[in-house]
Formats: sequence, structure tokens, C-alpha cells
Amino acid sequence: MDSPKVLLLTHGGWGIALVDSLKMIMGSVDFVHEIPLTPEVTFEEYYNIVNEYVDTMPENSLILTDIFGGTTTNVAAKIGRDRGLKVISGLNAPLLTEVCSEIVFNGNYDFDAVLTVGKTSVKDVVKDILDSINKRGE
Repeated sequence: MDSPKVLLLTHGGWGIALVDSLKMIMGSVDFVHEIPLTPEVTFEEYYNIVNEYVDTMPENSLILTDIFGGTTTNVAAKIGRDRGLKVISGLNAPLLTEVCSEIVFNGNYDFDAVLTVGKTSVKDVVKDILDSINKRGE
């Protein structure tokens, strides 16, 4: 089985900046590709561009999108359903780092683990730090 690829679908192409930042931590992540949605592209055009790229991806690949309910996610949902690909919406740095780390070190990824990291990566920083300090003082 081929190693999975990760496809980022984001508005305006901010996902590539996230990938560039990740490269500072991990080095090359050439299995990650982004298809930005730009204002001049219609839903149908974007769907066709993404669908054509997905043709080149192994079956065990993953699509990550930025905004639930947005065009990027709606396109991914349709393609994911039709092709049996996993899709996660809510792209963030810890989520992308987790899936890339798993692919680099294991050759594959654990969907549930990646999803959990994405869900638990949003923090109330001040509260969490204060809670941590208070626990040490007990």
C-alpha cells in the first residue's frame, strides 16, 4: 500500500503557510499538498480541480479543510463520501503536525488519534497555565 498523502483545502491558500511553518519543525513533508480556494473560482470549478488531484492520491489519504460548512469542506465532503476518503475540518497546526508525524514515523496515520489531537488542541492558555501553577503549589 502506498503511503498516504494529505490534501489541504483552504480559503485563500493559508494552508501553505502552515506547511512552511511545519517544515521548520519536521523538515520535508512532500506528501502534503494544498489546493487553495480563491474568490474567482466557482464551486464546480473547485470541485473539478480537487477531484482531479484526488485521482492521484492513494486510497488511505486524508483531506483536511479549514472551515466547516464552507466551500472547501463541502467539496471535500462530497469527494470523501464518493471515494471513501477521510475528511477532517478545523485545520490547525497541532492537527497537521500529528498526521505528518505519524506518516513520517509510521508510514500511515491513526485517524482517531489525529482527530483527537485536533479537537483537544484548542486551549484557554491563561486558564490552563494558572491551573497548572496552582496544582504545583498544592
